[in-house]
Amino acid sequence: MSFATILNDELIDAHTRDGYWVNRTITDHLDEVAAATPDKIAFHDARRSITYAELKRETDHCALGLLELGVRGGDVVSFQLPNWIEWVVVHFAASRIGAISNPLIPIYREREVGFMVGLARSKVLVVPAEFRGFDHAAMADRLRPQWPRLEHVLVVDGKPGQGTGSWEEFLATPWDRRRDPAGLAALRPDPNDVTLLIFTSGTTGEPKGVMHTHNTAIAANNPLPARLGITADTVFHMASTLAHLTGFLYGARLPVQNGASCVLQDVWDPARFAELVAEHRITYTSAATPFLHDVLTAPNPAGHDLSSLRRFCCMGAPIPRALVRQARRTLPDMVVLGGWGQTEDALVTLGIPGDPDEKIIDTDGYPWPGMRIRVVAPDGTVPPPGREGRLQVAGPFLFVGYAERLDLTRGSFDGEWFDTGDLATIDADGYLRISGRTKDVIIRGGENIPVAYVENVLYEHPDIEAVAVVGVPDPRLQERACACVVLAPEAARLTLEGMREFLAGKGVAKQYWPERLELFAELPRTASGKIQKFQLREQVGGGA
Repeated sequence: MSFATILNDELIDAHTRDGYWVNRTITDHLDEVAAATPDKIAFHDARRSITYAELKRETDHCALGLLELGVRGGDVVSFQLPNWIEWVVVHFAASRIGAISNPLIPIYREREVGFMVGLARSKVLVVPAEFRGFDHAAMADRLRPQWPRLEHVLVVDGKPGQGTGSWEEFLATPWDRRRDPAGLAALRPDPNDVTLLIFTSGTTGEPKGVMHTHNTAIAANNPLPARLGITADTVFHMASTLAHLTGFLYGARLPVQNGASCVLQDVWDPARFAELVAEHRITYTSAATPFLHDVLTAPNPAGHDLSSLRRFCCMGAPIPRALVRQARRTLPDMVVLGGWGQTEDALVTLGIPGDPDEKIIDTDGYPWPGMRIRVVAPDGTVPPPGREGRLQVAGPFLFVGYAERLDLTRGSFDGEWFDTGDLATIDADGYLRISGRTKDVIIRGGENIPVAYVENVLYEHPDIEAVAVVGVPDPRLQERACACVVLAPEAARLTLEGMREFLAGKGVAKQYWPERLELFAELPRTASGKIQKFQLREQVGGGA
């Protein structure tokens, strides 16, 4: 089976000639590290640790097992696993034989999983028997009738049941029932083949199946060592789900590309994170902004040695200025860097250690080598630095298409430029600043309200833990701004008048003040931590 993509010889030649596509696969890196440092710990999770030699052995064994189940190059292997070593083994094994990995976020349920596995036409699905009190094996049984292409379900920590098999039995099958492992080398895929089918988080409508090749995925990680000082001695940490692009790139793959070790956390707990940092001497983590907030407000950081933690890269959402300042006070040896990217284009910009405060706090970073950014005005022209426009991206990290949505893919490009759906400014030094989503713009009486700016200021309010500003319909002004707020634990109350007085004290123009306040116990978020504003608009719009 194959999916239509927009990849062509011109793109391949250009990115290969420029040195960004290096024609490597993740298992090329695994083989080299396993040969050079076989006894080094590759991954540690809540259940076990695995060395590089053991990881290679399990990967090869799983690859041979997938072949025995009938999986071939171009077939899709779906897996809805937590941040366990089994996740890495399945992905690397699929990569080894040219199959396409389709990781599914563990919190997804029937609606999402049914749609995604169906669109992917997966041949094999791997799930845990149970995770966080949910029976994934039973869900797979309920959904099987919807998936005529699915041939096998393997259950980790489970017993064989109707239509399912045991992962443990699958992995324990003797070698003599399978192909010669040396034959795997002949199945090495073309690095320009699709290796990943990963669905967008679904902040707006139907999830889209984003496709990346071996080359685009490898290229997205290659610049990080030089900019962030990553070496084989770096100890990575990942608590974001590996089924999100942040976890996929910087948890499952970046450590292996650099011969380093990684600590996986399957359930986010900031207190446990502090313990893991002290125990494993973690130096680097990537996560959404709420994770940083949790670390800084956790009850036990002072009781653990966190001095090894040097890099905290916030992906997927702006970093409130107040959090950056708090991080400097709480963990002065740790550098907080903001980055911006999407499932479609990986990490496009990231701050540079040593940047002046105004760049770290007020921008979303500087482009990676090879990635180009521009903003486009409504009339299609490129405005001068500092002027807002639609953000477009070009470069070697870009995806090669939405699965089964070729027309949608083509419609998302303006020539070589991918239209991100974000509004942004680019300063004279080339630093990016996201100002909002094109679909999140609030137009009040013909004037645009700078949503990200207002939210950033509100995050400095001592009684506000989380905030999202959304538009609600208004018959006269078209829209008014509503602040959706989660109060800090110690906060007793917050009134609209009190919030507006705070904004006035911060010098925010009156026309930008929200005209409505709604309090929430929590804001709806995707698994990667992004606030789902379309849900908030639906919830607050009815009472406009």
